[in-house]
Amino acid sequence: MTATTTSTAARYLYLTRHGEASSDESELTEAGRRQAGLLGERLRGVPLSAIHHGPLARAEQTARLIGERLDGVPLYASEAAGDYVPYTPAREELPPETADAMLGFLHQFPAEQREQGPALAAEAAARFTGPVDGDEPRHELVVTHNFLIGWLVRATLDAPAWRWMGINHANAALTVIRYAPGRPPALLLFNDTGHLPADLRWTGFPPELHV
Repeated sequence: MTATTTSTAARYLYLTRHGEASSDESELTEAGRRQAGLLGERLRGVPLSAIHHGPLARAEQTARLIGERLDGVPLYASEAAGDYVPYTPAREELPPETADAMLGFLHQFPAEQREQGPALAAEAAARFTGPVDGDEPRHELVVTHNFLIGWLVRATLDAPAWRWMGINHANAALTVIRYAPGRPPALLLFNDTGHLPADLRWTGFPPELHV
């Protein structure tokens, strides 16, 4: 009797941070809506099978505006694509000269985000990363927040768990990771804003890091 084997194919994971949000983060600004639409135009040639988005309004609105530029790509809300702290390091994991500042930064966020974050990050990794079953490559977009993108990029580069901190992502910029069978993950594109005009680039990014 011949054993059957399950074939696997590459997954191409497209990641974006939501468009620029209002000061209370309840909706996108006009600039954020323009950013989302332009990203949708850029993705028109990509054979996306799904758009996943976090539950908060700024992510949902971004996903919907992107989807309006595409043809029949379904949208799925996911808690795992939400806004949370994916990992809180112990002090001894961090460089001594920056440990106080980094831990102080993390403790600005609600305890709930820090406590629930690791389980949500694990769910995101299980749901959105790795090769896929079947013979056909899969292309998926996740509209999420800065921290999850940093976490997934860190994992792609096999960096220490704490190193998700400091990986910043601009609003509506594009990152692409490939997960191919038998090969390590590959970061194909990171924080690319080529689809945005100059006045819409770098929003949501620390001013001192604008280049």
